[in-house]
Amino acid sequence: MQSTPQDSGLEALVRGVLDGDRLSGARLMRLVDDRREGHEQALDALFQHTGRAHVIGLAGSPGCGKSTLADGLIELFRGRGRSVGVVAVDPSSSITGGALLGDRVRMQRHAADDGVFIRSVATRGAVGGLSSSTQDIARIMDAMGRDVVIIETVGVGQDEVEIASVVHTVAVVLSPDTGDAIQIMKAGIIEIGDLFVVNKADRQGADRVAKELALFFQLQSIEHPPAVVETVATSGTGLEALGDALEAHHEHEKPGEQRDRLRAEIKRRIAERAIQRLEHELAEAVETSLDSIEAGRTTPYATVRKLYETFAGGQS
Repeated sequence: MQSTPQDSGLEALVRGVLDGDRLSGARLMRLVDDRREGHEQALDALFQHTGRAHVIGLAGSPGCGKSTLADGLIELFRGRGRSVGVVAVDPSSSITGGALLGDRVRMQRHAADDGVFIRSVATRGAVGGLSSSTQDIARIMDAMGRDVVIIETVGVGQDEVEIASVVHTVAVVLSPDTGDAIQIMKAGIIEIGDLFVVNKADRQGADRVAKELALFFQLQSIEHPPAVVETVATSGTGLEALGDALEAHHEHEKPGEQRDRLRAEIKRRIAERAIQRLEHELAEAVETSLDSIEAGRTTPYATVRKLYETFAGGQS
């Protein structure tokens, strides 16, 4: 049974989002990002109106040109008659918790286009290249009627794998500046790419990176190896080919992938709630235990065993 937001203000925001109202979308995204009361009920009401957008993830190390690439893709998809949403995940300030870089600045030329909606969010300490609200904000953009939603991860390299469970298509962005492509292939991020983008292809070594990628997939005997596209995002070179590759992948999504994403999402959300609850309930017990450890009456190892048995009901 679908729950509906009881607060009239939330109901108005939901109606506004479904009508494509940008201000309503921005307000609801803020409520969701701050995890304010009622935000989940609003998301419940929107869920049945989602699932139409092609959600694309841009992953890769800092400096590979993801923001410039996202900016170019906005222009490309707008030229193809598609409305676009962008969720740009930025590192958090350790003082305020807010986003440090603000990738919207790079995409400011699209600000007057009603067919483009850009939102920056801070990681707020989350790992995996995303923030805890990234998927929710992408869904709001979907409910607003965006045809394409681009999620630009924060750029944490090999640990940036969570994006694969959130989007339809993962484009892993590399550049000649990142060094030997073989080293990149050893990282976890190589396993999540649906296609690979060698950006800054006008620089020395770009062809070598592309060839090494192609050879790597050939040696792995992959029946349908990921596409490797060379781009120069600053000039737009290769963006048409990238757009074609992104759309081709979405059109041929494998059976069961949607179910896999939902399964991963449910597990992730349960884990987040369990950790939050456990941290709250453990706070006082941990402080008491610290006194005992410092007094030499116990050890950190014995403390962990005792607290785990207490809060996990003795399960091992």
